[in-house]
Amino acid sequence: MIDNANDLTIAVSKKDHIQGSLDAPIVLVEYGDFECVHCGRAYGILKKIQKHFGKDLAFVYRSFPLAEVHPHAQHAAEAAEAADASGKFWEYHDLLFEHQDALDDSYLVDYANELKIPENDFVAAMEKEQYADKVQDSFMGGVESGVNGTPSFFINGSRYDGDWEYEPFMEYLSSLS
Repeated sequence: MIDNANDLTIAVSKKDHIQGSLDAPIVLVEYGDFECVHCGRAYGILKKIQKHFGKDLAFVYRSFPLAEVHPHAQHAAEAAEAADASGKFWEYHDLLFEHQDALDDSYLVDYANELKIPENDFVAAMEKEQYADKVQDSFMGGVESGVNGTPSFFINGSRYDGDWEYEPFMEYLSSLS
């Protein structure tokens, strides 16, 4: 179910949010939206897949906020980048997906406090929209790669348009390793 017409236009690099090693035999990239219910469902599936494959899989998350349909998605993505500045991207990522129904700005600050991210720095970054360009760059990289909805997946640089429910996704990924 790989669509070679839609390869990643921006290669995965150390600038990305990565869990695992880029040397892993499987590099799975998700373009996601923290407010998207489908991405929320995929979150749990991806956690199980990561656990199953362990060091044989690198997982990369790139923001693709669909702000026109998800009013909190852009700020949530910027907040995740602000959390990254404190080395807490993945913890913040998880909190956002685990609390998709509570993504307004006051909750974003609460999650930063929960992770002991300095509140003044976090709030200042959000007020200045310090990470808006980084989120926009991620979004545009997705557009250039043919992403038109979330979640969108790329495996080893090529778009995956198959079923991403646990069993069929596992079956496909297992065929690669």
